[in-house]
Amino acid sequence: MSSKNFTTTILVDQAPKDVFKAVNNVRGWWSENIDGDTDKLNAMFLYHYKDVHTCKIKITELIPGKKVVWQVLENHFNFINDDTEWKGDDIVFDIRKKGKQTQLQFTQMGLTSADECYNVCYDAWTGFIANSLDKLISTGKGEPTPKDTDGAFNEELIEKWKLNDRKKANGFTFSMQTSQSVEKVFKTLLDVRNWWTGLYGEQIKGDSSILNDEFTFKAGNGVHYTKQKLIEAEPNKRIVWLVTESNLNFLNKPDEWKGTKICFDIAKQSGKTKVTFMHEGLVPKIECYNGCAGAWTQYLENLEKRLK
Repeated sequence: MSSKNFTTTILVDQAPKDVFKAVNNVRGWWSENIDGDTDKLNAMFLYHYKDVHTCKIKITELIPGKKVVWQVLENHFNFINDDTEWKGDDIVFDIRKKGKQTQLQFTQMGLTSADECYNVCYDAWTGFIANSLDKLISTGKGEPTPKDTDGAFNEELIEKWKLNDRKKANGFTFSMQTSQSVEKVFKTLLDVRNWWTGLYGEQIKGDSSILNDEFTFKAGNGVHYTKQKLIEAEPNKRIVWLVTESNLNFLNKPDEWKGTKICFDIAKQSGKTKVTFMHEGLVPKIECYNGCAGAWTQYLENLEKRLK
């Protein structure tokens, strides 16, 4: 580990060409929850683990038997506040002969001890490189996170670092499962009129179908007014609205919602579709938390019934 980047190194008996092949078999050592090609120059692939971690990666360098470089294009952790962490980082696999063995040096350029995610990422990469990738190279079988199931290693990290507790600290959350497809759920959620109505005489004006669409929400005869902008819409996986205006006139600080995010993460899990809602920034220390958390619970319980 250097002062600027996270680095870990392993030595194996196999030839550099075998190490290169194993590195590019990302589903064989990191996760089976990967969409896209992982062994072609300029290809892009998407990694996800539940709603805890999602990232989009581009393969920017492939030198057979010598080097692999990825660039992180997009990244999201649900347990930290800074969405810029990892974004723009290069992940480098350097392969070289060292005596009769082959050395693989893994480096994430930009991942430092100053990052909020550092301790978790340190443990994760150390486990996947020093254990899973090492085993894939040496025995032909790694220990990646299994597809659409609870991966034992990732679950250990979640428990060790109390990531679910951190998630709650970042905002109000609510999870549900449905037998409906991820495609149908995504379509339902994208149209806010399908789920954010029916309790307090709501009025919704505007659109929410493509990026940068905006809509306004009014309820309770003007007691609650907010304006939202659609800033993420990853088909069948994630939806995020940014609250750009807020006036909750029963609060001492009526614009408490301004700058918060309303998010849905969608994922296949054990044959069903898991939906995780988070109002990022709606935390217990703010004045409206109890009332707003209660209202969200009502809306989301109604949504859960609709998705049955």
